[in-house]
Amino acid sequence: MPIIADFVLPDSAAALPLPSAPDAAFFVTFTTSNLPETGESWCPDVRAALPHLNAAFSAEGAPAMAYIEVGQRPEWKVLTNVYRTTWGISNVPTLVRYQRVDGEVKETGRLVEGEILDGERLKGLIGRQ
Repeated sequence: MPIIADFVLPDSAAALPLPSAPDAAFFVTFTTSNLPETGESWCPDVRAALPHLNAAFSAEGAPAMAYIEVGQRPEWKVLTNVYRTTWGISNVPTLVRYQRVDGEVKETGRLVEGEILDGERLKGLIGRQ
């Protein structure tokens, strides 16, 4: 499955486009917006994690993963930012796995900031050995 760069996040996890297989997962990586001057993230943790995420989710047979930008630094720092309040994100980058549990879409795992750089933890979360 592809990396989805232009994904529109629904209002809740219940509306995420999970594949039909019973154990299927859909991944969302919450990152920062890029600075217009540089074309890169303003967050050094995001810049460090992107190569690892791109490699893991570009591999043959990898599950789908969508990138969602939480905004520029001033937007992100507001405590009422929708990604903080609705999606429970308090650090960037955050990689979240969603799966069906008892018929409902639920978060079933996450890696935050430097945890994404740990290849074994990343493979474990996405279910690849």
